Amino acid sequence: MKGFIKNLSLIGISLYLIVPLIATLMYSLATAWSHSILPEGITLKWYGALFTDGDFIQSMVNSLLLVGGTTIAAVIIMVPAIYGIVLYFPKLEPFIKWAIIGVYTMPGIISSVGLLKAYSNSSIPMIFVVAGAYFVSILPFMYQGIRNNMRNINVVQLVEAAEILGATKMQAFTKIILPNIMPGIIVSALLSFSVLFGEFVMINILLGSNFKTIQIFLMENLKKNGHISSAIVSCYFILLALITFAILKLTMRKKGERIDELHPNQTVSKEI
Repeated sequence: MKGFIKNLSLIGISLYLIVPLIATLMYSLATAWSHSILPEGITLKWYGALFTDGDFIQSMVNSLLLVGGTTIAAVIIMVPAIYGIVLYFPKLEPFIKWAIIGVYTMPGIISSVGLLKAYSNSSIPMIFVVAGAYFVSILPFMYQGIRNNMRNINVVQLVEAAEILGATKMQAFTKIILPNIMPGIIVSALLSFSVLFGEFVMINILLGSNFKTIQIFLMENLKKNGHISSAIVSCYFILLALITFAILKLTMRKKGERIDELHPNQTVSKEI
């Protein structure tokens, strides 16, 4: 009975999540859908109109540049910073962890209003303010992912062993530590990218139409054409689904590599 209830709950949750997505995709392909249960016809003209729209292409490029640039900057800054903290300032880790977790205590709407009041009359372009706020908002994802990977490979011992063999700390970082934590860095970066790509409140309040992203473009088209807006949502979902799929593949590959490292004899025997 418990198994039946569990399966029924999973089916209900799956339908609750999947049905709206399927309906949105069908509406984006429908010629018309107002007087029947199913679409009256299927067409790709809405996607054709979308991908020939210069505003859509520009908004997508703006989103990719803003989110991708912020994510890359976070990786470049956070990886050496965490490496330095682990090696030189391990006693500061609890304070840094609490400070980063504190990001969750500040809702986006409050942060946006505060940043708008603080920088609206300054000479700093608001796009850099948004990028800085994005950087802070993904610190928990970047820190936890990278730190967990460094903890799994025991960075301190690896660096000490490399120094005994004549390597410097920088050589140990670039040739030993970085290759070993690269899957974790990629997963953290993709997760941060997907989180930022779905953010709307901050970009809408701080920039709005001055720097049109895909979220702003979607909001503008919701009032104009439901088919176009459904096509935007479908493209949006497909992109995030591809990112999620990449994260899952990398995570599974990483788990497989750990199993091979823990049980090398079993792996060899299987290959034989």
